[in-house]
Amino acid sequence: MPEQTDKTQEHFSDPIAEKVGFDQTESRVEVHGHPIHAMSVSFPIALSFCLLGADVLYWWTADAFWARAALWAAGTGFLFGMLAGFAGTAELLLVKGIRARAAAWTHAIFAVTLLAVLGANWGHRLYGYEEAVLPYGILLSGLGGVMVAFTGWHGGKLVFDYRLGTSKGN
Repeated sequence: MPEQTDKTQEHFSDPIAEKVGFDQTESRVEVHGHPIHAMSVSFPIALSFCLLGADVLYWWTADAFWARAALWAAGTGFLFGMLAGFAGTAELLLVKGIRARAAAWTHAIFAVTLLAVLGANWGHRLYGYEEAVLPYGILLSGLGGVMVAFTGWHGGKLVFDYRLGTSKGN
């Protein structure tokens, strides 16, 4: 039986995992061992959900405060997302073990799409934030919420399943 297990393992070997540098997953963009990308993604995630919440509350109450809060959430979410994106892009390009995984590229594509949605949402609101909420602002906010879920799911998978950007390597 042990011989059969060895043959099965040989048959199912992952050619990507055999690449040089595959196990190198430590962060290169960090401050005293703390990865900047992992620390900075919390802000655009939270602000994207705040944006959706502010739009729903404006729709419900018609209070201009919520439309103004949504404008600020869209803008700051976009700007903090760009900062997180620069750090994430640097990690993707600098670390072989991250670059070798398809899931990292999927996460990057979802994140760039989320930034496009946040940027469009912010731009849509800049000249008339109350009028911008219904219908297109709230639709863009809902799309942003869905994109945050997909992006966060893949980012979490990279960190928690693969330990990317966190481990010290071999």
